Amino acid sequence: MADHIDATLTKAQAAGAHPAELAALRRRLDQLAEPQAGQLPSSALEPLDDLPRLEDLPEPSAEQARDVLDRLAVVKLNGGLGTSMGLSGPKSLLEVKPGHSFLDILATQVLALRERYAARLPLLLMNSPTTRGPSVDVLRRHAGLAEAGLVEAGLAEAGLAEAGDGLPPDFLQGREPKLRESDLMPVEWPPDPELEWCPPGHGDLYTALAASGTLDALLAAGLRWCFVSNSDNLGALADVRLAAWISAEGLPFAMEAVRGTAADRKGGHLARHQGRTVLRETAQVPEGDQSFTDVERWRYYNTNNLWIDLRALQELQAADPGAPVLPLIVNRKTVDPTDPSSTPVIQLETAMGAAIGSIEGARAVQVPRTRFAPVKTTDDLLVVRSDAYELNADGRLAPTFDGPSPVVTLDRDRFRLLPDFERRFPAGPPSLRRCRRLQVEGDVTFGVDVVVEGDVRITGPRHVADGEVLRG
Repeated sequence: MADHIDATLTKAQAAGAHPAELAALRRRLDQLAEPQAGQLPSSALEPLDDLPRLEDLPEPSAEQARDVLDRLAVVKLNGGLGTSMGLSGPKSLLEVKPGHSFLDILATQVLALRERYAARLPLLLMNSPTTRGPSVDVLRRHAGLAEAGLVEAGLAEAGLAEAGDGLPPDFLQGREPKLRESDLMPVEWPPDPELEWCPPGHGDLYTALAASGTLDALLAAGLRWCFVSNSDNLGALADVRLAAWISAEGLPFAMEAVRGTAADRKGGHLARHQGRTVLRETAQVPEGDQSFTDVERWRYYNTNNLWIDLRALQELQAADPGAPVLPLIVNRKTVDPTDPSSTPVIQLETAMGAAIGSIEGARAVQVPRTRFAPVKTTDDLLVVRSDAYELNADGRLAPTFDGPSPVVTLDRDRFRLLPDFERRFPAGPPSLRRCRRLQVEGDVTFGVDVVVEGDVRITGPRHVADGEVLRG
């Protein structure tokens, strides 16, 4: 075994890594020795044929819907801190609509579906140690979740302490050593040893389910499937048509995909490779391959909304504790991300959607763009906070615009961080329901009751007066 592999596995094991985590880490370290192994040149790929569409799937009967939702768990990836927006706490606690955070809305969505179909439909978060406490505290405020036995005092600290039917409100994502770029040895950083560790990307979902005991707990409680999505994507509700389709088809894994647009050019697209559907991320594109941005050829893009057969996953991991096999993504940073002069490191990551290429029988399904509306930047936040979306009583964010969603591009230097963003919209966002595109350059502030219509570009310094209507 190479010295750096031995040293990395030893460090992880000494910190309490589960055997499944060690198996997955070992695979990533082996993949690192073959830097071309995960690359997918366009010449080796073929476009996908037409996918089945959500709108063409039959509506299940009320009994079928209740039965499948009663055996479905909703899992939200909730490990992010929103540092790209200048946040220091969980991104999911950011206010989306007045008095409602991402987590508040997600809880409302799940509770509404439970009430409608009289199903259990437990909600679980995949947290990081930093997001765990504050996020579970928010779930405790939703009485329906507490009554279902999913949230109970002390669980945020006790991990898998049983509550009600034994299901936890969350489980923790894993962590692994960062590697020094110069020699691939585990980095040491005495000023803050916590910075020696990193999460292994959201592909860690499968290992974390097993290592935390959550996979066994879900199956023991009679649950068969889980629906996984990002906590910042409020369009990703558990759809009964999809749940019934997964059950009827006996699928071990399904990915929701959308038709690609220019805005998706940095995301992962689907293609055919050696008879299988695969997900290709930007990190898997060989240097000089320019076709990745061809959204007409690569028509379908990953939403990170996934459906997983828990029993099939358990069987996979019984044969291979590090399953499913996922291509490696190498992320280059410094050990202290706030200090560019600190030691250069690499972080080994994987993408959870890439499991579509390694799980036999995995499928993709085309869904409307309304199921894929993640909030990654303050540009996205302005749109969902505006009147372009209305929050319904059941937690659905309903679009009020006709045609495509408004596209907002705010001056990065002045709007990227949340405090700067909110200072420039002191009275709240402008009306965007009739906006096609809003581009803001320079230092611009907005008054109350501003309306944006059509295609508008504003250049600062400028204050947009109260009640002003901006038309393209």
